Amino acid sequence: MSQEINAVNGMNSNLREKHVVTCFLESDREILLLRRSQKVGSYHGRWAGVSGYVETTPDKQALTEISEETGLQPEDLQLLKKGEILTVEDEELGTRWLVHPYLFHIKDRGKMKIDWEHKETRWIDPKDIDNYQTVPMLKETLALVYRG
Repeated sequence: MSQEINAVNGMNSNLREKHVVTCFLESDREILLLRRSQKVGSYHGRWAGVSGYVETTPDKQALTEISEETGLQPEDLQLLKKGEILTVEDEELGTRWLVHPYLFHIKDRGKMKIDWEHKETRWIDPKDIDNYQTVPMLKETLALVYRG
């Protein structure tokens, strides 16, 4: 039956499903983009939000990834919005990403320190996201939690 549903929705049933969180950090009406390093498993050099595989609940994973990738702690953050899950299919990687999007306000950009997963950061006007080579459907993921 699930193959029928996938066929109706145009989804490829041969893809591995992986749940991930994507967290956007907002400050002064700008959104943080991070450029993925060569040391991560996929999308080297592409711009992304703070992201990672869901190994616990998505809510807990979001805080874990932000802590690991930026050094920010829960007290440095304010959750503004949690979006609906977005399905992103990547035939090349054989993966169907189930993306859990989040938007957090951060109080102090100066506290942030990136880890090995990224090689560069940039604070951007969300309207300028098309100017960056991002991970698949990052703009659509952002639209689920940010309305400018």
